[in-house]
Amino acid sequence: MRPPLLRTAKTMRCLLTKSSLLNIPISPNFNRPRLILSSNFLSHPSVSQGFWSLNSRTDSREYCSRSITGVKSMALVNIARDPESVSYLNQREAAEVDEILMGPLGFSVDQLMELAGLSVATSIAEVYKPAEHNRVLAICGPGNNGGDGLVAARHLHHFGYKPYVCYPKRTAKALYNGLVTQLESLSIPFLSIEDLPVDLSTNFDIVLDAVFGFSFQGSPRPPFDDIIQRLVALGDPNEKNQKSPVLVSVDIPSGWHVEEGDLSGKGIRPNLLVSLTAPKLCSKRFSGPHHFLGGRFVPPAIAEKFKLNLPEYPGTSMCARIGMPPRVDISALRENYISPELSEDQSEADPFTQFQKWFDDAMAAALKEPNAMAICTAGRDGKPSSRMVLLKGFDKDGFVWYTNYESQKTHQISENPQAALLFYWGGLNRQVRIEGPVRKVSDEESEQYFHSRPRGSQIGAIVSKQSTVIPGRQFLYQRQAELEAKYSDGSLIPKPKYWGGYRLKPEVFEFWQGQPSRLHDRLRYTPDGKGAWKIERLSP
Repeated sequence: MRPPLLRTAKTMRCLLTKSSLLNIPISPNFNRPRLILSSNFLSHPSVSQGFWSLNSRTDSREYCSRSITGVKSMALVNIARDPESVSYLNQREAAEVDEILMGPLGFSVDQLMELAGLSVATSIAEVYKPAEHNRVLAICGPGNNGGDGLVAARHLHHFGYKPYVCYPKRTAKALYNGLVTQLESLSIPFLSIEDLPVDLSTNFDIVLDAVFGFSFQGSPRPPFDDIIQRLVALGDPNEKNQKSPVLVSVDIPSGWHVEEGDLSGKGIRPNLLVSLTAPKLCSKRFSGPHHFLGGRFVPPAIAEKFKLNLPEYPGTSMCARIGMPPRVDISALRENYISPELSEDQSEADPFTQFQKWFDDAMAAALKEPNAMAICTAGRDGKPSSRMVLLKGFDKDGFVWYTNYESQKTHQISENPQAALLFYWGGLNRQVRIEGPVRKVSDEESEQYFHSRPRGSQIGAIVSKQSTVIPGRQFLYQRQAELEAKYSDGSLIPKPKYWGGYRLKPEVFEFWQGQPSRLHDRLRYTPDGKGAWKIERLSP
């Protein structure tokens, strides 16, 4: 919970200019873990070639803003997996960070609250899917931590969850009133203390603890003392077969000391803790299975001043995991698919048209590489093999991809020109199977596509004698450098004779749509012998 900006004259002088950030005092007793770099790590070629920079103005987190490969990912993985490598803030420092954010760095309370609430919602969605954990009770306190919970409830609604809100001590400010109005406009129910069941496990799948933040001190007063006891009663998250719901805490498990943790040993024990901005010291004593960092707004000035070592957020995610994910029983992993039905009367009569429709859906859903497909081949010996390739075009004549004509799959196709393709679009609970004979595309078609590729990819096609044994990666680098020098004048790079395309002519399509309780939809298309396609439903 971010406290009001109570500034003394001394503090105000420190916040007058951005340059004053370095003059704000830091507790000399604050012990921050450092990222330790071994001599082998620093001697990595990517470091020595200038991708890494350490100087008097940078700290051990400077690499987080660098666009590097290999070295950066190794370091970030180590930070994310090892909680001891992460920086933790005490109560005063956490308040100081917020003062800086909302002072010289120009953030407003509502901006930080929006980002924090979104981080909480995405952390929940990362672990607990709405198909299995749909009903969410957000218990919100009177301060900024409660505001984070209100924002999270709004985002969870849009993520497909069914949130309920318990907000017993409402803050009479425009920001909070606006959040309440937003939730009411979405018909999200507000429950009073009297409406809550004594046993929260009977009505909810997730309980969001957004009651107290890092500025809270003392013992909880009514009605929050009773609420916290209900949260305590949810049980031990480490016990097997724990009864629903799971408990999620925002930044600080409510009732914990911000630095010492659960002093009584009888406090709440969340399954998921979402630390905001940077973890607080009490989170070192968090023993639940899931710890995430949220609040993707720490600027370099704060990271440098507080010497923060934090895991970098992956891609566009608003949350980053701290520590290793818990080991799970693989046999217990399952997804109960919730999808629109795939019916015969709503499917296209032509499977190519149906494929185009689903492919467009995958594109619209922004799935990563929707044109990725597994291709399965088998040679004369009948031993199958599969690999992922990228679809580069399709029409009534078939599905096209490009490869090295001396690869394993090519040898198998030459012996047995039958293959199977598989597209899997997990975000839509869909897959498409396609089977049929394979033949090479024309030289003209291969030539045209080859020269449409980036020059680096053209050179890569020449460098790689696909599936052959090579002495090491340096062998590829050397050959690549030679070819880059050879064609540095921008001249046309000739397509190698051993590179080109294949086209699979479909004889069978199967469209699969995941459904609840494994009663999936499967529609198979086969030629009817009259120039059209026959559609049959297969048992899942």
